[in-house]
Amino acid sequence: MNGLHLIADLYRCQCNTDLLVDRATLETLCVDECGNAGLTPLGSYFYQFTDDADKPAGVTGTVVLAESHLAVHTWPETGDVTLDVYVCNFSRDNSDRARSVYDCIVTALKPLEIVAHQVTRGKILQPA
Repeated sequence: MNGLHLIADLYRCQCNTDLLVDRATLETLCVDECGNAGLTPLGSYFYQFTDDADKPAGVTGTVVLAESHLAVHTWPETGDVTLDVYVCNFSRDNSDRARSVYDCIVTALKPLEIVAHQVTRGKILQPA
């Protein structure tokens, strides 16, 4: 196993509110951007939270990729989002594809502040 994991906490996002509260809007963005970057979406599951008045609230979702996954969670009350993009680099280097998805989603969400981490995961052992 060898991969790149991009992790971000996005604060005070200035995007269209639908990206934070509408399951279908956020799911479409995430699935489309994964495909646009050259990754392979295998399926997705996004859940719509509702408030006490049964109105749309936050969204949590995952896109399962042949290369691994994207996960996103929103808190529209504060405009905050967590984003994870993880790709496996076993059969090809998908790092630039992961960065492309990450950059496109961050750009769409328009956060005022980002706390981000990049983690290289695993190590491919070379045959003796």
